Amino acid sequence: MSGGQGYENYSLMIGRFQPFHEGHLEVVRKCARESDNLTIGIGSAQYSHYPDNPFTAGERYLMIRNTLDDQGIDNYCIVPIEDLNRYSVWVAHVASMSPPFHYVYSNNRFTRRLFEEAGYEMRESHIYNREVYSGTEVRRRMIADENWQELLPKPVVEVIEEIDGVGRLKDISGGN
Repeated sequence: MSGGQGYENYSLMIGRFQPFHEGHLEVVRKCARESDNLTIGIGSAQYSHYPDNPFTAGERYLMIRNTLDDQGIDNYCIVPIEDLNRYSVWVAHVASMSPPFHYVYSNNRFTRRLFEEAGYEMRESHIYNREVYSGTEVRRRMIADENWQELLPKPVVEVIEEIDGVGRLKDISGGN
């Protein structure tokens, strides 16, 4: 297990952030307050240009960094993490791609189990208003030409507009 001397309050949270929305921001705020250093893992980093994963790891990195800088949150780092699909070594893979961490924030039962089995301590990251804030809902609204911007921090909207993310999502999903 990672988290040697001096890293007792270093934490990890992983998400796909497709895209990074207001719910994610609330969770990051909480985790950053509770951590000396928060590593934000961009999960499924190898995927982009698919209906469920339209944005590249680099684009998601910019969405997160620009938002957290705008919010004055500075005790974090961002690490792209590719999927392995070999669960027995996945936690070791994540640890090898990240700075040391002791705590892991996740609400995904399978992720929690894998990290607990590897000896990491889990912390709750309470989902914030999940019925409104979800990547699935944001992407649905983008395709349907509904107000998706209200679900995202302004810096994320700016990244999506700059890369024509709505046009990309419509093209790859066959929508509108």
